[in-house]
This record gives sequence, structure tokens and C-alpha cells, in this order.
Amino acid sequence: MIKPHRSEHSIQLTVNQLVVTEAFYAGILELPFRRSFSMPGAPEHLVVDMDGISLIFVEESDVIRTHPILEHRFSMFPKGIGLTLHFEVQDIEGIRDAIMEEDLEILYHLEEKPYGVKEMWCFDPDGYLVVLEEPVKRNKAGR
Repeated sequence: MIKPHRSEHSIQLTVNQLVVTEAFYAGILELPFRRSFSMPGAPEHLVVDMDGISLIFVEESDVIRTHPILEHRFSMFPKGIGLTLHFEVQDIEGIRDAIMEEDLEILYHLEEKPYGVKEMWCFDPDGYLVVLEEPVKRNKAGR
């Protein structure tokens, strides 16, 4: 069996347009996304491999074409309900600025937390809730 990802486990998320998803996750968040080489007839998808688990993004139209029984459910339930994706990032201020420039919704604005991270909650272009964290660098005096 040929797997489209390197990890033992995976989560597949359905999106409206791969190009928009790629612009957000690879372009703005700078995560190590790649387009997967698909088998003939298989849907094109994006993959990010992370420490034992992969996120796979597939366009909704491809999922419906492959599994037509799901079409009704996609119309019943909005994407992202009950799912939160957490990512550690670098340059969270720059990411915040890019998210604001793209007019994406921010749920909780950037804040330094007492547990040593800068944190921001936002929604990706498909409505998935994304929590971004960047560890706060402390000097030797603990500040």
C-alpha cells in the first residue's frame, strides 16, 4: 500500500479550495506543507507531516465525487465545528499581521500568557479553529 503521508496516523480535513488552504498554512503559518503525488484517479491533496501524525487536506468536491453519500452531511454541518488545530509557530506577530491583512477572523487576539507562550486564536479560510503559540524567550534573569 502506498500512503500519501509519512506518519503512522492521519487526520483528513475537507476544504473548499486547496490553493487557499495552501496560502494560509504554508504561506502565512509557514508550516511544512507539500502537495502529495496522487495515484491516477485519486484526489489531489496537501499534507503536513508532524511527529507521528499527518494532516491531509482534500477539496470537498473531490470527497463528494469519491463518496457521494457524504454530500448531504456537508450541507448539514459547517466545517470546523468542534475541531481545534494547535500549532507552534515562529514570528507570531508577523503571522498576526498577515492574518489581519487577509481579513481572516481572529477569535482571541495575540496575548502573552503566564505559562510562557504568546498565543492567538483564529479561524482558517474554511472555518477551522486554529490556535497559534510561540514560546516566549526568557533571558537568564527569568524575564
